[in-house]
Amino acid sequence: MTTLTNEQQVAESMEIRKEIEIKAPIELAYEALLEELGPESQMMDGKPMPFVLEPWPGGRWFRDLGNNSGNLWGHVQVIKAPTLLEIWGPMAMSYPAINHIQYRLKAEGKTTRLTLLHRALGLITADHRDGMPKGWGYKIERVRTLAERK
Repeated sequence: MTTLTNEQQVAESMEIRKEIEIKAPIELAYEALLEELGPESQMMDGKPMPFVLEPWPGGRWFRDLGNNSGNLWGHVQVIKAPTLLEIWGPMAMSYPAINHIQYRLKAEGKTTRLTLLHRALGLITADHRDGMPKGWGYKIERVRTLAERK
């Protein structure tokens, strides 16, 4: 049986772009990025929300909740240390949607410019569309904090 609905448009899209200057060499900024996407990840209230990032092409990015439970957020599409990391997948969206996240790092003397670009397509709910810009801002600030502590 097939059911059709016109409640939501399938072709919704979203694009978020954030950029930040990090007062650390590119190698330290890249290391901090991998930490923030992995074991040092936190929610915006500061509570730990650790992930596992397998830093190779095809590697998974997921929350491991133990006992063979968890959430797959994506797969590494491109990785070129220390300048580029791209991840594609469902992210936190448990509905028909696809996401592509690009982290580009550029050395600028003694500092590093980190640019995040998140593009999504599918059935994107309002809470994700409205909350993600603030969430990404928090995440890249965490990368800066981790890198500048080193």
